[in-house]
Amino acid sequence: MARNTQQGSTGALNTNESLLKHLVQAESTDRALRSIRYQMHVARFPIHRDLAGFDFEQSKVERRQITTFAMTTFTEKAENIVLIGGTGTGTGKTHLATALGIEAIARHGKRVRFFSTVELVNALEQEKAAGKAGRLAHQLMHLDLVILDELGYLPFSQAGGALLFHLLSKLYEHTSVIITTNLVFAAYSAEVGPEFRRKPLREWRRVRRRRPEEWCRQQESNPRPSHYKCTALPTELCRHTSVRQV
Repeated sequence: MARNTQQGSTGALNTNESLLKHLVQAESTDRALRSIRYQMHVARFPIHRDLAGFDFEQSKVERRQITTFAMTTFTEKAENIVLIGGTGTGTGKTHLATALGIEAIARHGKRVRFFSTVELVNALEQEKAAGKAGRLAHQLMHLDLVILDELGYLPFSQAGGALLFHLLSKLYEHTSVIITTNLVFAAYSAEVGPEFRRKPLREWRRVRRRRPEEWCRQQESNPRPSHYKCTALPTELCRHTSVRQV
């Protein structure tokens, strides 16, 4: 009788422990889901996009390279990505940038913020006019990834371009940036200011891509078709930029 009672108590204890473990796991899962929902909200993506919905067959971008980016290891070293599209819209730059941002939050717990570039420049100008310059930069420095969509699609003032360049300098080595644009690098100084051409942002990596003829030329010393030298910017900037043509 005593043995049966002891066995019953042991069984009940095991059941309670199992139930407690399930409750702890459920609580942990619920917290993770709430965190993802919150981070998706504060990221302010204009629309939900994922990599499964991107047509790699109709794009020049390499699926393997984008899959590597989706692992978000580039954010650990505050490295950056530039997605360059062809003329016009609808080449998939925003889709890819948004999908990478969503992957970063949902699968890797990263903190992300999405901006249209003009929206960000307007915010920088407004905070400067209000005597609060630097607050937004301070906030973004604590994120893992900032996405700037459509650099050059709409014009902004030279003063706004200078503020944007200053922000990018602040994020350097702190926060990764994904930029989508139709501009070649040679045109960046007209948008962001001449400082962009002089500043060697050494953490911008170069990777293999299909080059636009108008802004890169093949290195004479290395004739392999995957290696190029930018003629418009310091070598350091070209060498450390991850560039994908979409």
